[in-house]
Amino acid sequence: MPQHRPQRTLRMGVIGCADIAIRRILPVLAAHDGVELVAVASRDRTRAEQVGAAFGCCGVAGYATLLQRDDVDAVYIPLPPGMHHEWALRALTAGKHVLVEKPLSERYAHTVELLSTAKQLGLVLAENFMFLHHSQHRAVRALIEQDVLGELRVFSGSFAVPPLAPSSFRYQSHLGGGALLDVGVYPLRAAQLYLPGELDVLGACLRVDERTGVDVAGSALLCDAQGRTAQLDFGFEHSYRSTYSLWGSRGRLSVRRAFTPPEQLRPVVRIEQQDVVTERSLPEDNQVVNALDAFVRAALGDVGAAPAPEAMLRQAALVDAVRRVAKVVGGTAEQRAVLAGLGAARV
Repeated sequence: MPQHRPQRTLRMGVIGCADIAIRRILPVLAAHDGVELVAVASRDRTRAEQVGAAFGCCGVAGYATLLQRDDVDAVYIPLPPGMHHEWALRALTAGKHVLVEKPLSERYAHTVELLSTAKQLGLVLAENFMFLHHSQHRAVRALIEQDVLGELRVFSGSFAVPPLAPSSFRYQSHLGGGALLDVGVYPLRAAQLYLPGELDVLGACLRVDERTGVDVAGSALLCDAQGRTAQLDFGFEHSYRSTYSLWGSRGRLSVRRAFTPPEQLRPVVRIEQQDVVTERSLPEDNQVVNALDAFVRAALGDVGAAPAPEAMLRQAALVDAVRRVAKVVGGTAEQRAVLAGLGAARV
């Protein structure tokens, strides 16, 4: 469990019984010293009660019912992306701190509204990119500072998975499905760890599946003011890949399990310099515990743990930009127009 021990307890509720909540998040919340897990909500009362009983909390029928509770200080929202804006906004206006699964919302304008509301109400709003809290990325930054790469020239990142269950929300456009919002946002966010300034989207391609109307694969090319580039690939129709690499004037560094490393894994970083190849094994870490601990500390008043609104805004702007410039292939003309329209909407 986290080393930090909050001085008081954050009373939390969970809006939705998604698979990620049950497998990854609820076990950590139930065991966290700084959290009192109060309730979990579902539109299905029986489902809510079953999940609540499994984690020692109350099962509530209806998301709005949970938000009305005075004994809930903060909520975690693992709903499909198309529902994030509505329920995060309702949670904030109900006076709750909010942790939302990535992406924070489907579009830039909604992200602006959510962050503005959180600031106005003095509440913590966080986007749950758990990989950012894994120590392997700090180790990579330390290696860069030790000049193992020289001048950084290229970032490349890939996150793709084999086809998912046909019933998954990821194949439903009205719920915010699609590869860009589900897996593409990971390498897009990772690129900003190492190219922190303004990034322009030079080009992109999104392939739409006509049966579902969502993008199932894509690539993007980005560039910063210094001419450094980021090359990103993602999708739902690939062999599994979760990696990024940094290519510099003196060497190349690769992270093999960048986005969803198991907590028992000792990550390996590969460094290639001329004819010398070095592999470094890093300590195990639990990014789920770390991410939730950071949110709890921020909600309990630790300013140093608070997420940066600027990073969330930049991420949302880049997602919109990828859609806006992308060549959309496959699907019907109407499906392509809908996807392009999401990127064009900035007001």
